[in-house]
Amino acid sequence: MATDRDAERDAITAAMQRLLDGCPTRSTGALTTLQLAAEAGVKRWVLTHKHVDLKEEFTRRKSEANGIPPAFQHLHARAVDAEAAAQALREDNDRLRERVSVYAQVIHELRTELDRRTDNSTQRSPVRSLPASVT
Repeated sequence: MATDRDAERDAITAAMQRLLDGCPTRSTGALTTLQLAAEAGVKRWVLTHKHVDLKEEFTRRKSEANGIPPAFQHLHARAVDAEAAAQALREDNDRLRERVSVYAQVIHELRTELDRRTDNSTQRSPVRSLPASVT
């Protein structure tokens, strides 16, 4: 005959498996002791005081899965790849911004030198300025 303790253990064990499989029915699916208790339909203290061995088993199995349910590990891998790609793009953007800044400085210096030479000579410069706006 099953006791309340056996029923709690069965509920916790089933909930543990659902969370680790990424198929929660009563919780957020986060791999936490609180969510395990919610998934099992028991109070947290029941898990942390009465069934310490199950809580420890859950903690061990969670660490084996790096805290990510197997059902979501492929998504985590994609997120890690996307973050690495985003970081590479940010670094590339920083390099391009620096290069544009250097080009702007060179253009400014060349324009200043051209203006200085044009002001000092009476000859018309062979270089023409572009119009401010094209209509």
